[in-house]
Amino acid sequence: MRVVFMGTPEFSVPVLEALVAAGHEVVAVYCQPPRPAGRGKKERPSPVQARAKALGLEVRHPVSLKSEAEAEAFAALNADVAVVVAYGLILPKAILDAPARGCLNIHASLLPRWRGAAPIHRAIMAGDKETGVCIMQMEEGLDTGPVLLREATEIGAEEVTGALHDRLSVMGARLVVEALERLDALEPEPQPEGGVTYAAKIDKAEARVDWTRPATEVDQLIRGLSPFPGAWIEVDGQRIKLLGSALAEGHGAPGEVLDADPRVACGSGAVRLLRLQRAGRGAQDAEEFLRGMALPVGTVLG
Repeated sequence: MRVVFMGTPEFSVPVLEALVAAGHEVVAVYCQPPRPAGRGKKERPSPVQARAKALGLEVRHPVSLKSEAEAEAFAALNADVAVVVAYGLILPKAILDAPARGCLNIHASLLPRWRGAAPIHRAIMAGDKETGVCIMQMEEGLDTGPVLLREATEIGAEEVTGALHDRLSVMGARLVVEALERLDALEPEPQPEGGVTYAAKIDKAEARVDWTRPATEVDQLIRGLSPFPGAWIEVDGQRIKLLGSALAEGHGAPGEVLDADPRVACGSGAVRLLRLQRAGRGAQDAEEFLRGMALPVGTVLG
């Protein structure tokens, strides 16, 4: 098929590669414009732009798709279908209607649960036992379109958002290639009205750990926000990111370090910290971290 691909972050890259490997003609790649990054604030292309260039594909990165000129340029591609995954712009009706077979979205949740911006983070933060990927026909509503294919996967007891992100990206790439192969035979399934939840964008204000909460909630917060933006605490005025954890037995004052693992007491129960990061340093497993920064038993973490 003649495919327009629309995506921006690392999550989208395996999808683009799978479309090319499957033999589809990717007639253009749309992504977000390069952003200033690094100390020099030089413009840095998105992961999709960099990969598309390496594959020799045409790249477009308009700031908006709302103008008539952009709609005409998109329509002129005469695409059979657009494949959209974590693109970052709302598609106006003129764009949605342009491809002959419409626009397919790869969404990293089991719709209608977790419509919106941060479905992977929210699934872990909410304690969901499973999540998955849906291939959805796009319409003007926010992730409201009928579903063509879906596949579920369990969320591991110690799995963090970064690892789940990578698994769902590969799953989405495989599923969308299957959807394009079977497009004529697939029956769109309207989403049920019950069970709708919204995955709001992560607010950094959510990231500070509240040790008075139950251990299950603290563990879910730590794993759900790893690696970005990272749940955090303060120790002697230093901000420490907590990037991996597991539920543990134990009790004490909220935030109290119970042993050398280290296990930390919560409002009820405890968590064992598995991976930590000091400001300006790389992430480290707990054993390595504690060689450089002790957390003595009895310390109360802030």
